[in-house]
Amino acid sequence: MSVADGGRQWPDEVSVENARATLLQLLARAGVPSDDARQLIGLLEAGALALAHEELSGGRSAAGKKDEPYESGRFDGARDVLEELGAVAERTLVQAVGAAGEQGPAGERPRARRMEVERARVAVTPLYLSFTEVSELDPEVTDEVLAAVLGTMSPRQRAGYAGRLTDFAADHQDRLERMFAGYGPGSAITMHGRYSLLHSATSIAVLERLAAAPRELREEWDAVELPPAWLDGLTTAWNAPA
Repeated sequence: MSVADGGRQWPDEVSVENARATLLQLLARAGVPSDDARQLIGLLEAGALALAHEELSGGRSAAGKKDEPYESGRFDGARDVLEELGAVAERTLVQAVGAAGEQGPAGERPRARRMEVERARVAVTPLYLSFTEVSELDPEVTDEVLAAVLGTMSPRQRAGYAGRLTDFAADHQDRLERMFAGYGPGSAITMHGRYSLLHSATSIAVLERLAAAPRELREEWDAVELPPAWLDGLTTAWNAPA
């Protein structure tokens, strides 16, 4: 469609594929493996569809009274379109995270991929900095800790982990503020040891998993040979009386 046509100037299928291929090439030049790049693009596409579905679902109003048969038919049609949009979003997500979706081929949870770890890092850092400051005592084991955290989840759960973390931080804001004030950077406890993890942005992610999947977290923690005292210290700080 040309500009002279006066219609909506939406990208067509060829243009969308061109943008996808361009992004894949740029990510490849930056050293991102093609599988990770394709998954990231797929998650963006699935997310855009899911957000559109959510927005349209929330915008529907009750059927009017003046022309009930017409309104009923119109809303039935809108419902069908929304259901198909949801189905497209679901198929796109499955393509991004794999057909297994919930688990690996033998029921196991696959190891976290580089891009999944990086997405988790991007999610936890601003949340951590909303409660405390950057610490010079950060133990610098971010990748290992996040790999253990992500190992408790299926690929599909990892796809929505940033939202889960944000909800966790909002639901426990007061408790997190007290914990970091008492044990984190800037507190009287500034030495390495059992509270070291409070000097790392990954502490938010570990706390969420301690609340949601403690047994699975300890299994993954042991598998990557992280210090058990870090989990114990984080648990003590989290459960400290107000």
